[in-house]
Amino acid sequence: MAENATLARRIHEAWNERNFDEIAEATAAEGRITIVGSGDTFEGPEGSRAYNTMWAQGFPDGQVTVDRVIESGNYVVVEFTGRGTHTGTLATSMGEIPATGRSLTLQLCDVMEFKDGKVHSQKTYFDTGSMMAQLGLTSTQTASQHQ
Repeated sequence: MAENATLARRIHEAWNERNFDEIAEATAAEGRITIVGSGDTFEGPEGSRAYNTMWAQGFPDGQVTVDRVIESGNYVVVEFTGRGTHTGTLATSMGEIPATGRSLTLQLCDVMEFKDGKVHSQKTYFDTGSMMAQLGLTSTQTASQHQ
């Protein structure tokens, strides 16, 4: 089972290298990536490639740092930090977000299920509100405004 944790870590490292072919090869034909907040899904190796390309196009200098890997049987949880500058268009199911030029630091968590050495499912969790606020797309309120 330890190879699942190693593969999960490698997938995140491959993103930093923009090696989306390697990540797609690690995705099962019936594999599914789900962005939990929006419910967006990406199917199979081509969906994996589209998902990873979407983020890289929006944040061309983006990098992820793996903070923690927790393994339990066929499941691996990867907590990681994404950092980048929004200098490209981020295509989302809610429409395209044109470049804002703003920097972003986002805490993310992937819950991955492996079968036969491939990613069968990946659920990605992150705070979209924080992302939108950091990109200057929503108003932010401070605690003093609530007093």
